[in-house]
Amino acid sequence: MENRRYDLIVIGSGPAGEKGAAQAAYFGKKVALIEKETLLGGAAVHSGASSKSMRETALCFTGYKRRDLHGLIFTLQDTLSFQDFVRRSGNVMEQQRSRIHHNLQRHGVDLYCGSSRFIDPHTVSVDSVACEPVQLHGDVILIASGSKPHHPPYFPLDQPLVVDSNQILQLQHIPRTMIVIGGGTIACEYACVFAALGVKITLIYHGRLLNFLDHEVSYALMEQMKEHGIECLIPEEIYEITSTASDVTVILHSGQRVTAEFALVAAGRDGNTASLGLEAIGIHPTARGHIEVNERYQTTVPHIYAAGDVIGFPGMASTSMEQARVAMVHAFDLQYKKNVASVLPLAVYTIPECSMAGETEESLQQKGIPYIIGKEFYRNNSRGEIIGEKSGFLKLLFHPDDMTLLGVHIFGENAADLVHLGLTAILNKSKVDLFIQTCYNYPTLSELYKYASYDALGRRQRGEIHRLNPASA
Repeated sequence: MENRRYDLIVIGSGPAGEKGAAQAAYFGKKVALIEKETLLGGAAVHSGASSKSMRETALCFTGYKRRDLHGLIFTLQDTLSFQDFVRRSGNVMEQQRSRIHHNLQRHGVDLYCGSSRFIDPHTVSVDSVACEPVQLHGDVILIASGSKPHHPPYFPLDQPLVVDSNQILQLQHIPRTMIVIGGGTIACEYACVFAALGVKITLIYHGRLLNFLDHEVSYALMEQMKEHGIECLIPEEIYEITSTASDVTVILHSGQRVTAEFALVAAGRDGNTASLGLEAIGIHPTARGHIEVNERYQTTVPHIYAAGDVIGFPGMASTSMEQARVAMVHAFDLQYKKNVASVLPLAVYTIPECSMAGETEESLQQKGIPYIIGKEFYRNNSRGEIIGEKSGFLKLLFHPDDMTLLGVHIFGENAADLVHLGLTAILNKSKVDLFIQTCYNYPTLSELYKYASYDALGRRQRGEIHRLNPASA
């Protein structure tokens, strides 16, 4: 069997795999990338880009972004099918795959299509139905194999009407009713998209929606989802799920029964590690298939690194890219940035969007750090009024001593873009004066920062400082 030698072998072509390979190749390393699927991009392209493009298509066709404008009413065209939405998503995915292929090609990365398995700590076998197996030897190996939907054993995901976040893209029509089980990013995003398409959604979850977000943002999203017609059964525990040829019924511990045409199970994601043969080389993934790494993204085998979904939370494309780049800097001692940014943005593409960076009220309370809140609402902002966004808000958290920005939280349209103003300010340890002194275009949503800052200064003057309760310390 042929054995080919490389400075770096990358397993997986998602955001972490692509950027890790390109980073090393940019600095002159000989790189091989292995992808088990016939198409490049991983979950970020196949399900992530698909759900995001479906969201934008739904907002366009349903007229959500033109709501409350001069009394105009927009509704979904009856002739549109679910595949109309998936088709546009397919176009977006094809463009993304083309970009990834071009990026790897221009960096001189060798591509191998097939399943990967470790033969020894430096050798990976590539098995493909299209050609003879080949063995690759790598001085350094980056595992960026991504993740897949978690299948709880008590959910009948072998039934055609009970689907995960990958299988849902295969639906042939827009159902009238759907049950969404879960309260994380995928569950909330799909619940909002299908509700925008006119589907009657029942969302079932045992805890708080998106519990990594600030509690006010989480609550605001739930209230907005209810306004959009989504029934939120929270908190509720599932006792049993049954499926027939025509519908799915969920029985709750409370005794309530919910029946719908389909059920989407969004119970998190597992690392794609089961087939890699990691235990044989001394790497032992968790029960959910995730690989533990140190601050340099090294596994327990020093020359083997891991990044992206396969190492767990936050599992976002943006953070995965940065993790892989930094991992390669350490692997080859490159004179480049040595760490992922100390503060990372998070975004959830619900309707409307949620985004955050830095501390939450809960994290500051846990750390015993006092804070002041500054808040401004979209409805008080000229651009917010123009676009008809009534429920959105910007929430800033400052330290009361010197008014350094500690956290930024946004619920509303364009939140995923707007958060970067606050993120940059946090990374630069900026104070409230940054927003007070800055002149923003009018009318823009960016002005929210100035008026949220004025609000914080007013609260400080009135002594509205949140401090850790001594009794709870």
